[in-house]
Amino acid sequence: MSARKPPQISSRKLPQQARSSGLVAAILEAAIQVLAKEGAARFTTARVAERAGVSVGSVYQYFPNKAAILFRLQTEEWRRTAETLSRILEDHKKPPLERLRVLVHTFIKSECEEADMRVALNDAAPLYRDAPEAREAKASVTLTMEGFMREAAPDASDAARALAGDLVLTTLGVVGHDFSASPRSAAEIKAYSTALADMFCAYISSLGSSGSSAAKKSKPRRQRAA
Repeated sequence: MSARKPPQISSRKLPQQARSSGLVAAILEAAIQVLAKEGAARFTTARVAERAGVSVGSVYQYFPNKAAILFRLQTEEWRRTAETLSRILEDHKKPPLERLRVLVHTFIKSECEEADMRVALNDAAPLYRDAPEAREAKASVTLTMEGFMREAAPDASDAARALAGDLVLTTLGVVGHDFSASPRSAAEIKAYSTALADMFCAYISSLGSSGSSAAKKSKPRRQRAA
């Protein structure tokens, strides 16, 4: 028995004119609304077309199936996340740890505001988890974090900085997803973000000092003069 062929997830064609671009934008906006309301399990091309006020055939001109629409939404989400991370962490007008605080507050707030769509996209993730775009997005985010960690913890080892950067990104993703699963007030979001940022900043601040302490301990003691 042959393996099931994965669905096509690339767009059928790119819009060449303003009118076509407007149609694609309307389809994607309708897809976001359907996804947030119905979830990934009930997400269909027909529902998207109905919400956008166009025929199913018009949708198929640009997207061969619902997987392609979901993939486009996820690709846009990856791009926005990478751009936000880069914009905040590469803002050299602010001290590194202040940038990290801004990132945490921005990310957690965004997770809560777009929770329904993010949960639905996560449900559909098996369709495109291994796509080249996913690897590229992750590589871009990792590169930005590596540059930031060199500024934030210049005295730490490469291994310590790499671990810290991965810990920040992984924790933000997992904790943000779980925290946003329930409705949150603005006060709750602020308090939670502040606490999470405090933990990150304390951890990163300790990297240089712990490295210095280790270096001091490793120095051989001078022998007393006879």
